[in-house]
Amino acid sequence: MLFHSSIRKEMSRTFGATVVVLATIVMTMLLIRTVGLATRGSVDPAEVMMVLGYTVLGHAPTILTLSLFVATVSTLSRMYGDSEMAIWFSSGQGLVSFLRPLIRFSWPIWLVIALFSVFVWPWSHQQSEALSDRYEQRGDLERIVPGQFQESASGDRVFFIDKDSVEGKTAGQVFIAAREKGKQIVTSARAGRIDTVGADRFLMLTNGQRMEDQINAPGFKISEFKEYGVLVDEKAQQVARALPPTVLSTRALWLGHTQPYLGELSWRIGLALASINFVLMGLVFSTVNPRVGRNGNLLFSLFTFIVYYNMVNLGASRISSGTADFWTFNLGLHGGVFMVTCLLLFKKHWNIRLLPSFRRTRIPDTATVTTTRTR
Repeated sequence: MLFHSSIRKEMSRTFGATVVVLATIVMTMLLIRTVGLATRGSVDPAEVMMVLGYTVLGHAPTILTLSLFVATVSTLSRMYGDSEMAIWFSSGQGLVSFLRPLIRFSWPIWLVIALFSVFVWPWSHQQSEALSDRYEQRGDLERIVPGQFQESASGDRVFFIDKDSVEGKTAGQVFIAAREKGKQIVTSARAGRIDTVGADRFLMLTNGQRMEDQINAPGFKISEFKEYGVLVDEKAQQVARALPPTVLSTRALWLGHTQPYLGELSWRIGLALASINFVLMGLVFSTVNPRVGRNGNLLFSLFTFIVYYNMVNLGASRISSGTADFWTFNLGLHGGVFMVTCLLLFKKHWNIRLLPSFRRTRIPDTATVTTTRTR
């Protein structure tokens, strides 16, 4: 049918272009953020692109939801501006008739958004957390960078080397500051090399000196050495910590049934439900005067998306803190928006006036007064 195919084709073109633009903007912003984390030592510089890929996958539901909303508003606003809507209305197609082609186009995207929110979102966070933890738990020797002060994995040592060899086995001008058993120890050497003795790795220093300062006692001790070995821990200590709700599966969140878990679950389900409401809102709020530009509708759609998206985030945080109920908030927000949007849709479809018209009407004259002039 020409009516359905024309709408779906234009929606496809607009949706594809919007996804490309929004994905480019989001990837650029996330790339800057990820590079900043790498410079601060939170992310391995060699794994920046992997972290970026996982982060973009996590933000895919938001990108698809906004793209679908913008595509709906842009397509229908263009049809209003070019008087195509007037033609379809005059041929017997009401505003409700647009629901069928919009739903036929949107339901695969709704399914993808739901799958990404429920399954891909926690998986991408799991992979990002694994990369970050693996980089944080690397050995002390892997942390050393020539020309930079680097803290050990345990936090009780600071290393500095001036330069190292191509193989990374020897170094020159080594400096180590450590805190051990109530002592502040500073060790410096002209050169150093890595030796492996059994399962342990040692940093062998040559031609240097060692200064020990008792923290709670006066005086210090200085000693010189030809060769001195420092045991370097290979791996950081594993610290037991609770997993954040973002990395847990949706099933684990539902079975856990704690307030933080329900807050995260509310966000995942809320984004999928919001994508449905956004299509209905785009159909209702895309009305535009052909004599006025369509930029106002786009700005209004962006403002509506920001408000709705922030309400979903606010509800997730309130549920996590225990100040809001899971079912009450979701039914009130998403169900309320759905009902109000449907009422506005049927109001525009049947052209129902909620308020009476106060336009003044002109009362015709009941008598005509004529005058004659006599000489």
